[in-house]
Amino acid sequence: MTERDTTPDSTAVRVALWRALHVQADPLPHVLEDEFGLRLAAPGADWRKRPDMDLQFTRAFRAGIVARARFVEDLVAEQVGRGVDQYVILGAGLDSFAQRRPELAARLTLFEIDQPGTQAWKRRRLAELGQGEPGWLRFVPVDFEAGERWPERLAAAGFDAARPALVACTGVSMYLSHEALADTLRQIAAFAPGSMLAMTFIVPPECAEPDERPGFEAALRGARASGTPFLSLLAPPQMLALACGAGFRHAEVVPAAELAQRYFAGRDDGLRPGSAEPFLLATT
Repeated sequence: MTERDTTPDSTAVRVALWRALHVQADPLPHVLEDEFGLRLAAPGADWRKRPDMDLQFTRAFRAGIVARARFVEDLVAEQVGRGVDQYVILGAGLDSFAQRRPELAARLTLFEIDQPGTQAWKRRRLAELGQGEPGWLRFVPVDFEAGERWPERLAAAGFDAARPALVACTGVSMYLSHEALADTLRQIAAFAPGSMLAMTFIVPPECAEPDERPGFEAALRGARASGTPFLSLLAPPQMLALACGAGFRHAEVVPAAELAQRYFAGRDDGLRPGSAEPFLLATT
């Protein structure tokens, strides 16, 4: 196996560390309590000295990361209340919902989809941390680069296409080409009636708030320099058009400002997510 096969994706690690940084550096109340990803990544004692952990520079980014995670977990609870019992995380990375919220996750069959190397590493780390793999948790390795079709692998893992599901896909769409994104939306739109997709997407720089654009453009440059450029930047009307064209019965955009109002109102530290990453909510 190559080094890439035996180490977690750097973006997934950064997301996990930002979630832990929120708990360790930001005052109460915390939007999300998640330090499990930090335990998974085991970055070393000096991880907070990394340049990408700078408290001031990362404020909006880490706020956005915890806001989107909290929003999805609130959706999970809501959908479970409606009787939905299948949850698919597309591009799971170091997601820790199964370990942090087992009382809720156990009411679902939870499918985590990611690259084979990332999943093998994660499962090894879970075992090292003494975490079991309950029957309701299914790991679905998919080699996207080899052209494997994730819906087929999902079905092989026990997904019931006749029953509705919640699909979460956060921090992924911008790395997909326009064609790959449209194809992904069509695949999810074919799920059973009553299914829901919650997908974040990144808007073009001109759609972000003016004071956020320098940091946003720096993030775009950093992504290019690291070899993971953003391929799809979509204004909300464009994303809605893609979703409707894919066959969803209903689609709406939840702006980042709505998440800020929901989870950050009343804070006196000024912590709030930036405006560049809204949600697409679409139902079949």
